[in-house]
Amino acid sequence: MFDQLKIALAQLNPTVGDIAGNKAKAQAARADAAAKGADLVMFPELFLIGYPPEDLVLKPSFQIAVDEALADLAQETKDGGPGYLIGAPTRDENGLHNSMVLIDGGEIIGRRHKVHLPNYGVFDEPRVFAAGEMPGPLSFRGVRLGVPVCEDIWFADVAECLEETGAELLLVPNGSPFDMEKFDSRLQHSITRINETGLPLVYLNQVGGQDELVFDGGSFVLNTNLALAHQLPAWQESVVLTNWERTSDGWVCQQGEVAEIATGDEAIYAACVLGLRDYVTKNRFPGVVLGLSGGVDSALCAAMAVDALGADKVYCIMLPYRYTAEESITDADQCAAALGVRYDTVPIEGPVEGFLEALGPLFEGTTSDTTEENLQSRTRGTLLMAVSNKFGHMVITTGNKSEVSVGYATLYGDMNGGYNPIKDLYKMQVFALCRWRNLNKPELALGPAGEVIPDNIITKPPSAELREDQKDEDSLPPYEVLDDILECLVEKELPVSEIVARGHDQDLVKRIEHLLYIAEYKRRQAAPGVKITARNFGRDRRYPITNGYRDAR
Repeated sequence: MFDQLKIALAQLNPTVGDIAGNKAKAQAARADAAAKGADLVMFPELFLIGYPPEDLVLKPSFQIAVDEALADLAQETKDGGPGYLIGAPTRDENGLHNSMVLIDGGEIIGRRHKVHLPNYGVFDEPRVFAAGEMPGPLSFRGVRLGVPVCEDIWFADVAECLEETGAELLLVPNGSPFDMEKFDSRLQHSITRINETGLPLVYLNQVGGQDELVFDGGSFVLNTNLALAHQLPAWQESVVLTNWERTSDGWVCQQGEVAEIATGDEAIYAACVLGLRDYVTKNRFPGVVLGLSGGVDSALCAAMAVDALGADKVYCIMLPYRYTAEESITDADQCAAALGVRYDTVPIEGPVEGFLEALGPLFEGTTSDTTEENLQSRTRGTLLMAVSNKFGHMVITTGNKSEVSVGYATLYGDMNGGYNPIKDLYKMQVFALCRWRNLNKPELALGPAGEVIPDNIITKPPSAELREDQKDEDSLPPYEVLDDILECLVEKELPVSEIVARGHDQDLVKRIEHLLYIAEYKRRQAAPGVKITARNFGRDRRYPITNGYRDAR
């Protein structure tokens, strides 16, 4: 019987599909853990291939490469150093599994398969994995380890089965993406499992961005008295040694460092920055380019880009037309200067007039409308894409969730781009984050401290500036009203009658619902962006484009 156990928690940032790179990260973490005296190194769910792998995991050659990497890791453990508990897909007679693989002494000594495969929101694991059977514990150097995988602790049965079959502690590997309510949910489910089983629990989460998902880390260890023995930092990689001692009441983790976990605007801003950073770097773009209009959305995106990548990798372009106010040009100039980015001005009068001249014979006898307005937006989109093609910089698109919800965005214009860091932020959240960033420089931010978004950008009335004296409220209700209606429709799926009961005009609510539905085709063509809310457009909320339903209640 071993009375002490040292487990290193490797809260790391894998890249989906980069088996060799993820294996190298695991080996480096093991070397670090060995220097600290660890017996075992624990990694997040599916760490060896990155999470979520989607259909990539079904590729036969990919599965063979995973097997080879696991064999390499097993060979390494012949040195008598720490064992591996690492996430990887494995196969048996029942199919392909989302598994945790225990490696020690030169061989694979055990596997545990995920039982509960989530099939909601951003998850569709039953598409690619077979569910595992109810597990027993894994034996590691005389200690019986219960290993429920991620979703398995959101239900009582797996942890109870592990406790009943002799598990002495629960090690929970996760690929749990961020949303604004997620950390509290993780903590509460963990506490419930501890109360049910009487076993201490390690919750290990990955960190980093993967397409629209961002993983916040924030791993923790709870003893059976529900005391927090360790709290790893959010938003950054960390390898932390946890020291365990067997007592007459079971295993106890000695007290370690407890990092403070950011909430509210700070957490949301960190999520947007990390999601953008990893999308750009993992896809090997040399930098980003965006149109800096003097408006609040593009200013916030520029600030996030600088914080994510550094000012030297951010290129901002002002694209003025006859309706662009001098105030907007001044605001954009000041914002670019505050952020320290490369900044150029490219007037679009000539290209727009060229389009209008070419279309003149076709449009003769018609009146000017949104067609001519959209030509301005699409000219800007074309020019930004040309800069991207020439220099390799990815175009950032800057539409917020409020505008994208109701179609207040132009396909092939301001929706052009490769990624949108504020895609899942409502307009009022955009304003709040601008104010927050001016007062705070995040710990990992590469941008400057102080006011980086001129106050006038935040306080002036929002406008697309596509016609004379245009204001957003010419077409939309005030954003505080619009956002509340949209939150009810999108996040809560409330019927019209309940939204009206909150104090909103019935005709307005029905109009917003109609705009929400008919803009689905635009959202299907939109760039990916960081998931912040519980129901982002895309992976979470999947509505049909052709949709005849309207709420009549």
